[in-house]
Amino acid sequence: MRTSSAGPDAGDAPGPAPRRIGAETSGTRARLLEAAERIMLDEGYASVTSRRVAARAGLKPQLVHYYFRTMDDLFLALFRRRAEQGLERMSRALASSQPLWALWELSCDPRGTALTMEFAALANHRKEIRAEIAGSAERYRAEQARGLERVLDRYGMADEEITPLVCSVLMTSVSQVLVIERGTLGMTTGHAEIDALVRGLLRRLEGPRDEVG
Repeated sequence: MRTSSAGPDAGDAPGPAPRRIGAETSGTRARLLEAAERIMLDEGYASVTSRRVAARAGLKPQLVHYYFRTMDDLFLALFRRRAEQGLERMSRALASSQPLWALWELSCDPRGTALTMEFAALANHRKEIRAEIAGSAERYRAEQARGLERVLDRYGMADEEITPLVCSVLMTSVSQVLVIERGTLGMTTGHAEIDALVRGLLRRLEGPRDEVG
């Protein structure tokens, strides 16, 4: 009587081996992400292709797909890197001697706002990226509100109508609108007045801005 083999059927062919992906700590991978970021800032996300990223990084095009299976994977890696950097900068700002000044200046960074706008536009067409951005934004705001709660309590504002969450939304939204209007539209009407108002409030709470910050 024939006995069957305990292994796979003889007719079964082994499946293809998983494609190797480059290490996340690679310097080459970092160069590709930096190149993609520069293209997004200079020309918009739609101009980010594997060939253009490789050319900007001075590398061969096939290396893009060695480190990223798809262009969506590259966009996600770029967004996650920027999000992590943003959290680190926010933490340093909140820990500084003038946290409200530092947060305002961080929110007014034109490079950060430009990238945020590009990722928001990309998210309209990529569900996975939209979910990533939404989750990251919620975490960022929650962390900022927790930090602002300590700051406002230090300044005796814990019981006022401007709660930490309201303060977070106000600072972020006002600063980004100013950056977008100025950088994208060349519009500056009302900007000087808003800037003077915010700086006056900050001086009242934290004094003049330190030279070093």
